[in-house]
Amino acid sequence: MPALAVKNLTKSYVTRVLFSDISFEVDTNEHIGFVGVNGCGKSTLFHILLGEESYDSGEIYFGSETRIGSISQAVSDSDSSLYDYVLEVFSELAGIEKQLDEINHELSACSDPERSKRLIERQYRLTSRYDDLGGSTYRARTRSTLLGLGFPEEELNRSVNTFSGGQRNKAQLARLLLSDSNLLLLDEPTNHLDIKAIEWLESFLVNYRGAFIVISHDRYFLDKVTNKTIELKDKRLFISKGNYSRHIELRSTARELEVRHYLRTQREIKRIEGIIEQQKRWNQERNYVTAASKQKQVDRLKATLVVPERDSASIHFTFTAKEVGGNDVLVAKKLGKTFKGSNGSPDKEVFHDVSMLIKKGEKVFLLGENGCGKTTLLNILSGRMRPTSGSYYLGSHVEPAYYEQNMTSLDPNNTVLNEVWDKYYTTISRKDICNALAAFLFRGDDINKPIGQLSGGEMARVQLLKLMLTKSNLLLMDEPTNHLDIDSREALEAALEEYNGTMLIVTHDRFLVDRLADRVLYMTEDGLTEYIGGYTDYLEAVSERKQAKGPERKPESENAASYREKKANKSALNRAKGELMRCEAAITAAEKELDGLNRELSLPGVATDYKKSAELSQKSDELRARLDKLYDALVEAEERVQEAENLQ
Repeated sequence: MPALAVKNLTKSYVTRVLFSDISFEVDTNEHIGFVGVNGCGKSTLFHILLGEESYDSGEIYFGSETRIGSISQAVSDSDSSLYDYVLEVFSELAGIEKQLDEINHELSACSDPERSKRLIERQYRLTSRYDDLGGSTYRARTRSTLLGLGFPEEELNRSVNTFSGGQRNKAQLARLLLSDSNLLLLDEPTNHLDIKAIEWLESFLVNYRGAFIVISHDRYFLDKVTNKTIELKDKRLFISKGNYSRHIELRSTARELEVRHYLRTQREIKRIEGIIEQQKRWNQERNYVTAASKQKQVDRLKATLVVPERDSASIHFTFTAKEVGGNDVLVAKKLGKTFKGSNGSPDKEVFHDVSMLIKKGEKVFLLGENGCGKTTLLNILSGRMRPTSGSYYLGSHVEPAYYEQNMTSLDPNNTVLNEVWDKYYTTISRKDICNALAAFLFRGDDINKPIGQLSGGEMARVQLLKLMLTKSNLLLMDEPTNHLDIDSREALEAALEEYNGTMLIVTHDRFLVDRLADRVLYMTEDGLTEYIGGYTDYLEAVSERKQAKGPERKPESENAASYREKKANKSALNRAKGELMRCEAAITAAEKELDGLNRELSLPGVATDYKKSAELSQKSDELRARLDKLYDALVEAEERVQEAENLQ
């Protein structure tokens, strides 16, 4: 019997249907990734499975041995230490320990042989149970889990109510991972985790013997830990065996087949309906019998006809630097930051000796553990904060723009429209602002929603739009993919890939780093270490340095130049291939449109309608002219691809 079975489940709110007649099963050892755009109903489904929310219809079955576990939305205050708070999940083991202590005390004072025998038997049963539950290792496992999730040893005795909300969520995650649950529901578990903690969580989940369903937009994470993927889209579920990347491959193939079947069925319906019309015109009794029979055939085809899934609405935009500036975009020399202690507490040094040189057009990513000072460094470089030591300067004509992680620069009382228009009304018309908002999925009444009522993903889109409109030539971005679903992340990646300015980005999104990075700067309190390439290159370099067992050294300038050249050539090839694909897609669409116009022009009714015929002919001429330009662009794109491939 599966750990969980869901059959024909439906959930709606007033007039909005989240999902309809969805069914799936979870086997006892399946590791499932649950994906879909923000707001499609993933978290709602979790609430239903946990009994926290009702549903309209359907059935939910849990296996007799299933013990479900999840993380609650709010973490209650606790005076317990962090270590003791997490140990509470082992309350049965703590109870057994107490009973064993009492038995040992009684045995030491007992002189009755019969009483001693009963105590020893009870002691044996409790000891067996204790061993079965992992009593000899649970304290070590608790400490290891907390350290793995990024809590320093010295913080294990801090009271839970002194931690931030993100740290409390990590404490809850630790409790869940150590619990007796064998079906975990994990909703964005990598939130608030740095890369080191995410990698620890990946290792834990890969080796987890139970089942779990994880909601995540982290494609790198999903590919590592899942062996099955469920996607919620257009109120339906699409299920694939394999991780997220495999799911995308299978979905693409299935969608193509689905579209072909749909079009074939539509053509067949149209053909049969033509026969029905013909039979009715002949107006004989046998013709009506044939028409009725054919109509039943059409009804059967329509009843089984499934409309292909629509492409999800996603943001589409470009970042453009209005002025390129000089070669040296950002220079920092021995920067340091120390925060003054309050109420007699000692000063806290966040980092020191941070030096960097970022050149024009580079895409540089800043990685490091939580608390090492990455956001503080961006605040200094953006002019929001002064360094305690060292200096930095921006190159000639460099105009920075800052994307902040917590989005405090957005006015919660402003509407979406005014938040953007208040800054750009002197240079951009209201109509153009509305069009830009529509490109970022704010349409109709959405533009009048107060910022304070938006979700995290919606606020992120507003901030991205404002950033795009600055046309700055240096982007300083702090966790830009936080709150974005996978479709929006891919749109952001594509925009940043085509950006002609310079970037310095703090992120834990390893997929983003692998796709875009020219260099990785790893930050500690002692400064920065440079790695050429993306995240995979960074991992390989770290592994090589560990094997060499030597001190970390900066890459030699000649090797660095060689790596940079290879990375630049690879980026140029990717851009050229992307341009070629866009040209091919545009040509296919234009040719399809031209075929449609030509078919319409050949219709007898159009041929006798001179006005209509003239309009269609003009459209056809314009389309042919556009096709000529597209073919020229295609040839140029093919040449650029060939040139880029020759450089590889």
